[in-house]
Amino acid sequence: MKILFIVTSTASYASGLKTGLWLSELTHVYDKAITQGYDLYIASTQGGQVPLDPESLKPLVLDKLTKAYTKDAAFMQLLNKSIPLQKIQDEVFDLVYLAGGHGTMYDFPNDVILQRLIQQHVARDKKIAAICHGVCGLLNVKTVTGDYLIQNKKLTGFNWFEERLAGRRNQVPFNLENELKVRKANYTKALIPMTSKVVVDGNLITGQNPFSSKEMANVLLQELKNSKQQ
Repeated sequence: MKILFIVTSTASYASGLKTGLWLSELTHVYDKAITQGYDLYIASTQGGQVPLDPESLKPLVLDKLTKAYTKDAAFMQLLNKSIPLQKIQDEVFDLVYLAGGHGTMYDFPNDVILQRLIQQHVARDKKIAAICHGVCGLLNVKTVTGDYLIQNKKLTGFNWFEERLAGRRNQVPFNLENELKVRKANYTKALIPMTSKVVVDGNLITGQNPFSSKEMANVLLQELKNSKQQ
């Protein structure tokens, strides 16, 4: 089975403050999948070096597993030479996973290649997953019928109160929670901010924040296992 990880190519907010991929939102799913023998591909919107959000590398949030991956030369080389999304837009994967980080708010929502890739995989009954700000990549995706993919779907993602806790309300280009609701998604969130929550609605799996990374990895691998058995 094949998994495509899609990450941001955006290294800063409009203000110039550094951002990028929130690393643990990639590593936990990647680690779980590689131990199961899946074929893994890391692509970014532009290809090449993936910017890492410096906040995600700070000691208070850098967990043991993710820290180990920062010292894994082969893995870091994959991030230094990520596949341009355009290059693999016609391939078929069993799971397309959108990792987060604030950088995604700039290059995910209006990327037509990303939108078309997700639309095609939905039509093929493949699984689509997104975590935290990676959910931005679902905002403008439409189904073959022309409806928003997330309309009436149960999902989650980084909420506006969490943006306040992160001190990013004045940096982000839009309110993700609000935009999900505008598109009539059935948005839900954990009772306590910055705690794990994963929502499964058919082939759509979403995680609320970086603290959902471990749970997301477990849920996704179970979902893929279930698909194998069908």
